[in-house]
Amino acid sequence: MNGQTGWLPTLMPIGIVALVVALRWWRGQKMRRLRLETMWVLPALFTVIAAMLFSTMPPSGWGWALCVVTLGIGLALGWQRGRLMRIEIDPATHRINHRPSPAALLFIVALLLVRTAIRQAMAHGGATMLHLNAATLTDALMAMGWGLIVAQRIEMFLRARALLAAARIKA
Repeated sequence: MNGQTGWLPTLMPIGIVALVVALRWWRGQKMRRLRLETMWVLPALFTVIAAMLFSTMPPSGWGWALCVVTLGIGLALGWQRGRLMRIEIDPATHRINHRPSPAALLFIVALLLVRTAIRQAMAHGGATMLHLNAATLTDALMAMGWGLIVAQRIEMFLRARALLAAARIKA
């Protein structure tokens, strides 16, 4: 095995993340319609997936505590990410539009970097040191992801609804 092959597993995810970030940055420059009536779809879908995961292989022991902690972290991070989204109401049509802010994109990049650091730590003995297994880590990440998605959508929904109500009063 030559020296370059050892770098491929590390460079490939970095390249993919860079490509995804570049595409998201490019797509994020324009306003997109935000439909309040469909904001529940993604959280509902993710809730079904999380419920299936937890019902088939529920955490045990400290795994539940870890899931509760990561759920709290996910809720806080999701709320913050939702706050970073730009939401605007067209005063004439009352159409709701949103655009992810550059800070929201950098926020996701930071989360990916933290995830990568944790993954590397676990690969180098961190899981054994913390007495964690892959199922427990999957449960914890699922709880955090669920919290992130749900809190972000709730924050955006509440803010967009308040902006729409204010625009309707002015009209």
